[in-house]
Amino acid sequence: MQIARTKEELRATLAPLRGAGKVVLVPTMGALHEGHATLLRQARQLAGEGTVVASVFLNPVQFNDAHDLEAYPRTPEDDVETCRRNGVDVLFMPTPDEMYCADRTITLEETHLSTVLCGASRPGHFAGVCLVVNKLFNLVQPTDAVFGKKDYQQLAILRRLVRDLDIPVTLHGAEIVRGEGGLALSSRNARLTPEFRAAAPSIHRFLMEARTETMLQDKLDEMKSVLKDFQG
Repeated sequence: MQIARTKEELRATLAPLRGAGKVVLVPTMGALHEGHATLLRQARQLAGEGTVVASVFLNPVQFNDAHDLEAYPRTPEDDVETCRRNGVDVLFMPTPDEMYCADRTITLEETHLSTVLCGASRPGHFAGVCLVVNKLFNLVQPTDAVFGKKDYQQLAILRRLVRDLDIPVTLHGAEIVRGEGGLALSSRNARLTPEFRAAAPSIHRFLMEARTETMLQDKLDEMKSVLKDFQG
């Protein structure tokens, strides 16, 4: 596995690999876990004899809270080993200064799908996601890219990005990987307190039960009752 830390190194590393099959990209923000490993293995299968490119970049532009960015887990050494073990050919690990010019003035914004759910509570988040993913597409020029369905709103927005900007890449959604109790694996789970960690699987359990419930409101009320002590 080759590691590139600058855009120039990435382009130089990929140049001789082009034309030898698919180039499959897996963008990540690091703190890799088994969910990410699943994405990497899916990319390896898609690529065949081609090239798998992973990026580990904690994108500051998609954070609207400096404290949230500072608290985000960082495990670069482990990330390298996870990529190496799961079939990555080229790992891109840039710094923010490498990815963004200090006086940048170009932004990207999706104006419909991003106005609800996470987009409503995190202003600017999806604009930052669209910007960094578009930059990665420009740098890597992949034939395919793999994203997890855990962040389904993000996946829907990126599909719109590819469609509306005519980007020649096929997006693949990887199924959610869940841990004990049905909680989706996420880098942010490392920040859960023991109390929150114990309560979080209830959300998935209640939703799965509600799919077959005729009294959906009763099930929602039960879920709210269980989680009321963990609001805030």
